[in-house]
Amino acid sequence: MSLKEKLEKKSAVIGVVGLGYVGLPLAVEFARKGFKTIGIDLDKRKIESLNAGKNYIQDIKDDEFKEALKHGFKAMDNYDHIGLCDAIYISVPTPFTANKEPDISFITSATESIAKHLRKEQLIILKSTTFPNTTEGYVLPILEKTGLKVGKDFYLAFSPERIDPGNTKWNTSNTPIVVGGVTQLCTDLAALTNEQVIAKVHKVSSPKVAEMEKLLENIFRSVNIALVNEMAMLCDRMGGINIWEVIEAASTKPFGFMPFYPGPGIGGHCILIDPYYLAWQAREFDFQTKFITLAAETNENMPFYVRDLAMKEIAKLPIAFQDANILFLGVAFKKNVDDIRHSPAIKIIELLQKEGARRIQYCDPHVPHFKERGTGNAVIEMRAAPFTAETLESADLVVITTDHANFDYDLILKCSKCIIDTRNALKHATEHRDKIVLLGDGR
Repeated sequence: MSLKEKLEKKSAVIGVVGLGYVGLPLAVEFARKGFKTIGIDLDKRKIESLNAGKNYIQDIKDDEFKEALKHGFKAMDNYDHIGLCDAIYISVPTPFTANKEPDISFITSATESIAKHLRKEQLIILKSTTFPNTTEGYVLPILEKTGLKVGKDFYLAFSPERIDPGNTKWNTSNTPIVVGGVTQLCTDLAALTNEQVIAKVHKVSSPKVAEMEKLLENIFRSVNIALVNEMAMLCDRMGGINIWEVIEAASTKPFGFMPFYPGPGIGGHCILIDPYYLAWQAREFDFQTKFITLAAETNENMPFYVRDLAMKEIAKLPIAFQDANILFLGVAFKKNVDDIRHSPAIKIIELLQKEGARRIQYCDPHVPHFKERGTGNAVIEMRAAPFTAETLESADLVVITTDHANFDYDLILKCSKCIIDTRNALKHATEHRDKIVLLGDGR
């Protein structure tokens, strides 16, 4: 039976390699639609958790995960059954090195493992965000070393992820996606596979186009965030101009403007990393992505800027810097999630520690504990302090780095001595505004 027939009859077996923020929600969707689904991840702790019925991805509802298990979703820490899969998604991490060069070793390693079991009528769909020509220049050669030919014996496509952690409106099933195959048949089969669980699929002419459009999505955000971050710093320097009010006013224009907001830095995976993926590849063509790289550097400078704001405020206090109690509110990289990947808050903590700060705490209802590698071999490990009036009152400086919805902002305002608000979380406060140092306010 052909792959097309299996998909139409829902008898196809789906494999998902990499069970993180992208892969696990995708696997759950296929299982809930009645497809036998095999999830693969080399992290044994993840596999043990999933097979014990415990879901670790915040965006997946417990009843949805239980439904997936009921329909036969299985998680494995090896590739022994990958040959049984008719369609295989690769959704592994794509970090960058210390020198900000792409690291696609997880992609190539997963592809090599798949190649050992590759058979006719299998479809491979790469979802990991990467630079153009990864699918055809790196994945395809590994698969064709088996002697099988793409478009004839097996099929290969790129279909980038569009996951927004914490977004309650747009999820795996209702967010439109893009797909580009090595051949037209590859594109059509990849689109058909995605259409089993995703409402709208847009076909493009090649994997390279799909790879580049994903970078464009995220670099668009990076550049615009950098713009408002730079303007926020200028407003601070000029004084008397509130960047948040400026953005609100500009947003009244019904055309030609889209609001972006400043902050303590950017985190997560895509927005931070993607500009450097493209910049690295551009050098191969003797091209410098000056504008894109400058935007990325501007965003990466924001934790340093917030560090300086904190040191400036502590310098006003009758206490030595190293003895100041500094409390961070939120270490997740964005509101209402537990994701700390490249968190700007953790970077600021590291920077302050390097300056000699010894008494730093944090509160985060979504992150009870974290252990992250900082610059070089430094390891930062902390446990959350209780979010109480006593914790707030004991702090010489409170820094709001993540504006979680379940923080009690009235309590923060009432009990804190001095607050650096990097998210405009206290914008509705009418009292005690003299306590607030707002990023981009020029106070």
